[in-house]
Amino acid sequence: MASREEMSLSFGSAAGAYESGRPDYPREAVDWMLAPVRDEGRGLRVADVGAGTGKLTRTIVEAGAEVVAIDPDADMLAALRGNVHGVPTFVGSGERMPLPDASVDAVLLGQAWHWVDPVAASAEAGRVLRAGGVLGLVWNIRDESDPWVARLTAAMHGSHAEEMLAGDGPQVAEPFDGLEAKTWNWTRSLSRAALLDMVASRSYVITASDAARGAILAAVGRLFDERRITEAGGAEVVDLPYVTHAYRGIRR
Repeated sequence: MASREEMSLSFGSAAGAYESGRPDYPREAVDWMLAPVRDEGRGLRVADVGAGTGKLTRTIVEAGAEVVAIDPDADMLAALRGNVHGVPTFVGSGERMPLPDASVDAVLLGQAWHWVDPVAASAEAGRVLRAGGVLGLVWNIRDESDPWVARLTAAMHGSHAEEMLAGDGPQVAEPFDGLEAKTWNWTRSLSRAALLDMVASRSYVITASDAARGAILAAVGRLFDERRITEAGGAEVVDLPYVTHAYRGIRR
């Protein structure tokens, strides 16, 4: 089994599958994370850290903010530049952001805080945020209260994020006192190809052996066949329920 560090840096080799298979973030969640720093008199400057292929970046842009995208993987940033035009990109991490002190209003991480050292990343977010700025953390997690979804997770294996959220949740340190939390329930329709891409973009599957990866994808294909519906235009899809978990903390 690959190490945690190897898993955290594996996504660039599956950037296409990540963009195809991973869900976007609900606009409501982004608006909620940014609400404490909204000021009608000026725009917002936001750092999207662990930006990947731009799933969260595009929603931040839609929310009207100026964004800089940071990720440790240059291949993911190359994909982001093709997906979200005009956003500056920099190689970096939650623990080391290539930004000046007190230069942004918000630091957001989508599907990423579980990869960082929370003490070091909290300190670094505090460095680049202005006083009163927001640290926002968000994850899209499949809703396993649905038995079919629970079987899907069993087939493709759980993630570090799912383990963390099922436990004590994300932790932060100085200069943040704690986190507010809010959730949203929603459903996404996926084709067979998109469902397989969602699975193929996960770090456990990316770093698995060819045989193990093939077995996982075959099992997921069988689950698709079990649940699939045919839409009016003839496309076969599955409806996959999600829960979006968002958190926000204020820099003192």
